[in-house]
Formats: sequence, structure tokens, C-alpha cells
Amino acid sequence: MNNKNTLLIFTRNPKLGKVKTRLAKTIGDKKALEIYIFLLEHTAKVTRNSDCEKKVYYSEEMAENDIWETPPFDKKLQIGSDLGIRMMNAFKDSFSIGYEKAIIIGSDLYDITEKHIEEAFSKLETNDVVIGPAQDGGYYLLGMKKLYPEIFQQKKWGTNTVLRDTLEDLKTVDVALLEELNDVDVYDDIKDHAAFEKFLKK
Repeated sequence: MNNKNTLLIFTRNPKLGKVKTRLAKTIGDKKALEIYIFLLEHTAKVTRNSDCEKKVYYSEEMAENDIWETPPFDKKLQIGSDLGIRMMNAFKDSFSIGYEKAIIIGSDLYDITEKHIEEAFSKLETNDVVIGPAQDGGYYLLGMKKLYPEIFQQKKWGTNTVLRDTLEDLKTVDVALLEELNDVDVYDDIKDHAAFEKFLKK
């Protein structure tokens, strides 16, 4: 292992009717899938050159010959019965093989940049945990230097209480916050965003 930092990228396998289901209620399954693929490609582009080892965690099965080429991306499978357990297992695996800093992101955030990831690793130099808050009350990035199992348990994932409850679990450690960003879940998240105009034209 040349690099002690790892970036864990959680993705869903891009299948019609299986991704961006809340968004699909407004724009339909086909356009929702097109947007999710667009977001996957953006995430790959943003993370490809990050100075860390990169692992893509698929929701169902690992795909070959897709946008996540090896290298620089290593392919893994999410394991667990809900999002919290799957994230906890990914962190646990990372620390068990010797990574000193691990950061997890999703793949549905157009506004994330390389600088957000660099800043997150930098903040872990002097903080125990780093979090990127999302506008919907969740988070788009979570990083740590050791496992805090409690933050992955008893959460209502996908609701506006996730960030608040996570910070409550971490009130005894040093937490750094990045700038708040907007992830893409519903139509309001994209309707006024220039990057998505091409998908919303009749």
C-alpha cells in the first residue's frame, strides 16, 4: 500500500427503475437513469486524479468494462442490510488493511469537486471526523481515522435528521464541516441547475 488514504465511492448499479426513484416520480424512469449515469460519469471524473487509493462499492454486482476502470479504481461490493451497515463495513475493511484516513462519498452530487476531497483529507490531519453537510439534512461526505460504529446505527437514512443525529453521536470528538452542498434526489434539486437543462427539455 503506497498511500495511507482511501476514498470509498458508493454507487448503485445503473438500472432502469432502480435509481433516483424519487426524481423519477417527476421526470420518469428513463430520464432519471440518464441523469444518474451523468452523475456517475461526473463522480468518476472528479475523483480519478485524487491523491489517494480509490475503491468503488457497487450496490448489487461489480461491473466490468464500465466507467470505473482499473486502475485507478478498485472494485468492491457493498455488504449489509441497510446503508449504515454497508458504509460501516466499507470503513471497517479499510482500517483493517491499514488505511489511516478513509472518506466515503456517494455518486449523486454534481457540485462536488476535487478540492472538496482534498480539503476533507486535510481536515483529518487535525480533526477526528470530517463531514460534508447536504442541504436536505443528510451528508454527502464522511471521513474518519478510526471507526465510530454508533454513527451508522439507528438512523433514518434518506431523511432530514441524519446529519443532526450523526453530529449528536460525535459530540465528544472533533468534527470538521465542509461547505454545504446539494445532492440530487428530487426534481427541485435539478430544475434550476444549468448542468441538467439538457435532460429536462421536452
